[in-house]
Amino acid sequence: MAVAIRLSRGGAKKRPYYRIVVADSRASRDGKYLEQIGTYNPLLAKDSPERVKLDEDRARHWLSVGAKPSDRVHRFLDAAGILEREPRNNPKKGEPGEAAKERAEEKAAKAAEAEEAAKAAEEEAKAEAEAPAEEAAAEEAPAEEAAAEEAPAEDAKEDGAEEKAEG
Repeated sequence: MAVAIRLSRGGAKKRPYYRIVVADSRASRDGKYLEQIGTYNPLLAKDSPERVKLDEDRARHWLSVGAKPSDRVHRFLDAAGILEREPRNNPKKGEPGEAAKERAEEKAAKAAEAEEAAKAAEEEAKAEAEAPAEEAAAEEAPAEEAAAEEAPAEDAKEDGAEEKAEG
């Protein structure tokens, strides 16, 4: 007969209370059991000594006979120092779902676009800062030439204005 050490639920609706029992693995969860070796009250604080009560001698006996503990009971036995439990690793548990991955990709794409826009604006600002200096130098030379060209025309206008005043 395959024997399991597991939890059997009791208590009211939404107020669970469990017995730690040794039962035939084929028996129903709350059905017949061979022996009750402890209790578990999940409503109590985690540091409360009343949360898990376990008869360690009987637990050792049933483990020596070949009883297999459920995962939760295995945790209790590990906490009591009766049975060593290897920590499990589920790398998929921490992995985000498909929708979260899509949102992260969209966010990354928007951030990349914003970064590119910021770089383009920065380069544009640098180009504008450099361009006025070059344009100012380029504009000064034609302005001097234009001023030289306008000066004789102005002299001619002034001469014409004087003649009109005299006439």
